[in-house]
Amino acid sequence: MRATEEGAAAAAARFTGRSVLGVRRLSGTLAEVTLDGGRVVMVKRGDGGPGATRAEAAGLRWLGDAGTVRVPAVHGHDEDWLVTDRVPAGRPSPEAAERLGRELAALHATGAPAFGAPPPDGLRDAYIGLAPMRNIDGTDWPRWYAEHRVLPYVRRAVDVGTLGATEAADFERVCARLPELAGPAEPPARLHGDLWNGNVLWAADGHAWLIDPAAHGGHRETDLAMLHLFGFPHLDRLLEGYQRTAPLTDGWPARIALHQLFPLLVHAVLFGRGYAEQALAAARSALVG
Repeated sequence: MRATEEGAAAAAARFTGRSVLGVRRLSGTLAEVTLDGGRVVMVKRGDGGPGATRAEAAGLRWLGDAGTVRVPAVHGHDEDWLVTDRVPAGRPSPEAAERLGRELAALHATGAPAFGAPPPDGLRDAYIGLAPMRNIDGTDWPRWYAEHRVLPYVRRAVDVGTLGATEAADFERVCARLPELAGPAEPPARLHGDLWNGNVLWAADGHAWLIDPAAHGGHRETDLAMLHLFGFPHLDRLLEGYQRTAPLTDGWPARIALHQLFPLLVHAVLFGRGYAEQALAAARSALVG
């Protein structure tokens, strides 16, 4: 076995207490490991900075502890590896999407101590994908969102050259107007935090399972706005399930672009100018409502 497969096998054996029968590498950072007895687990090599695996494990446990959404069980982690259950693959269905909408509404309602609060055993200096994400507590969502989710990534995008200094002014105008643009005040929700289509697994059991969280306390509309970004099967049914469980406040569709600023800016920092242009379009859309 190559070094990645050997490391994945050793991590799986260490954290499950079972011997390894085989390893199937799925990517540069992910492997499927078959254990003695036939059980299969997923082993992920930490691809962020220090503490990335700990932050992800803490997020999965925090979401799982809510007893609402389905997440794979965590077997263990160290600084390099995270071992979780495998979710057997299925197909998306309208029924699973509607059920996920109800489950997300229930998850958000379990709340968080503050905007920006990390999971109890998580990190203040965490990650969203490969990007650093600081979890700083706040009590006022517009101010917190501006200071800890929008402006830090605007500055990074300018520093790496994917945004021009004059373009940053569009985001600064949005942040200045956030108190009037944000809609009615809401309590902190327990968020998945990186809820795009690729982090939802449609399972053989007919349910949707969530993986790879950047969990923290935030505004519930942020999770839903992320689902709108890159295409999501049966999104209309998911929203129906959500609305029947915990109706969103008036005007929420007009705020989707506002909540998309955070993930789009993260993508601009990581992946370049195309996402910066999408972020600029979202900022200008938020300003006109």
